Amino acid sequence: MYYSNAILTLVVTPLLSAPLIYLIGRLFMRTGRAGAASNASQLASLLALAGTWKAYIDIVLQFNRSSATALRYITGSVPLQVDGLSILLAGLALTLGTLVVIYSRMYMRNEDGEEKYYAMLVAMTGAMIGLACAADLFNLWVWFEVMALTSYLLVAFYREQKASLEAGVKYLVQSAAGSSLVLLAIALVFMETGTLDLYRIGASAVGTPLMLAAGALFVAGFGVKAALVPFHTWLPDAHAQAPSGISAMLSGVVIEAGLVALLRAISALMAVTLSWGVLLMIFGALNMLVGNLIALKQTQVKRLLAFSSLSHVGYMVMGLGIALHAGTAAGATGGVFHLINHGLMKGLAFLAVGALLYALHIAKGSHNPLTISDLAGAAKRYPLATLALSIAVLGLGGLPPLAGFMSKWQILVAGVQANNRLIFYLVIFAALNSVLSLGYYAPIVNAVYRQKPSAAVLNGSSLPLSMQVPMVLLLLAVVVLGLWPGLVQWLTDPAGNAIMATFGGY
Repeated sequence: MYYSNAILTLVVTPLLSAPLIYLIGRLFMRTGRAGAASNASQLASLLALAGTWKAYIDIVLQFNRSSATALRYITGSVPLQVDGLSILLAGLALTLGTLVVIYSRMYMRNEDGEEKYYAMLVAMTGAMIGLACAADLFNLWVWFEVMALTSYLLVAFYREQKASLEAGVKYLVQSAAGSSLVLLAIALVFMETGTLDLYRIGASAVGTPLMLAAGALFVAGFGVKAALVPFHTWLPDAHAQAPSGISAMLSGVVIEAGLVALLRAISALMAVTLSWGVLLMIFGALNMLVGNLIALKQTQVKRLLAFSSLSHVGYMVMGLGIALHAGTAAGATGGVFHLINHGLMKGLAFLAVGALLYALHIAKGSHNPLTISDLAGAAKRYPLATLALSIAVLGLGGLPPLAGFMSKWQILVAGVQANNRLIFYLVIFAALNSVLSLGYYAPIVNAVYRQKPSAAVLNGSSLPLSMQVPMVLLLLAVVVLGLWPGLVQWLTDPAGNAIMATFGGY
């Protein structure tokens, strides 16, 4: 069928392009023209992503014209599928990946290994698309590992810096431990069911102790990448030390990809236990509280944003837990809507912080961390970057009429409509945590607009246009989706329905 070619193109194009991007960059480097090598690597990356976008649009059109809940295709012995959740995750990965490539033009210029950066960024984007389309446990794990491998190298990109290497090693060790647990869980599932196909496992799964153990291992293993508390300790160092574009990818889509992988795995084990919804709600509440409390103490902006990601994963997980426990798709739809909004808002926040970090430190040859005190009075000299940062953090804090408010509101309404007293208390808890988050978001806005310019701001460099364009696009998206959330209903409704269908339709 026609869509089978589009699925293969969607999955394969970025992965096959990655080594070519690296080779093109190296060939230009051999000519001694570093600027030309940088331009060639970036252009090759954009062309690869353009080809992937073409396949993505073809798949979306095919899916919308089809009456099926999922498009399935088997190449050799590898099953692939495209459903609403696949389309959502692939679209988010492509959107942020493309914007980060554009943004990185000046941020990464003249950095040693720039061609590796672009190659790994495109490969990581492709790995997340492959993960979204995986239809069996083994290939889900393979794509998960490819995503992890590329992100290891990007987190430790500044390999001459001790803190960067330390963050990379911590990320590697914890992710490898999580991957090992996932692989052990896959072995247990295969031993019990004789298959790794997600659909067949769901049809044959029974509540044996080994299957329950497999479910626990999946939660712990994939929970590392999804930043579920207490498996989250790699996250603040990785986000703080990675290049800012990669921080945007890690927080905006990589942890979301880990959550999707977790959902895919445990959905096949729905018949094993009916308590997945309760478990997800418990993790949601824990993530909200821990993320907010730790973020309150942070003075480095990137670490603050990293810890705040824990809280937002909590909202996504809580919405999904409500949907599974109460049997309503509204919670799942709200959860995936917040997944989109968090990706856009956190991507905008990290790109804005990265632009200010570039102007205040990197352009002067320093890789010192950006603190809240460094941002004092920044609005007077960098109005666009500070406006973008302010809109991003206020949206993350849930202030109307921004996108973050709308997705949080949908989750809370779904909880109230569940007509369950415990869920109602959880809704109140989540609302209070949203207010609590303003305790660390508001000081950032106060610093950039109300304080006198810091020495770093007074001596800062100008911002290049290539950094400003992605920020403008994301800023508009955050505002527009807050005012007209129905614009992404074509993404959120199929994704929410796909989650409910894979968990047994309730």
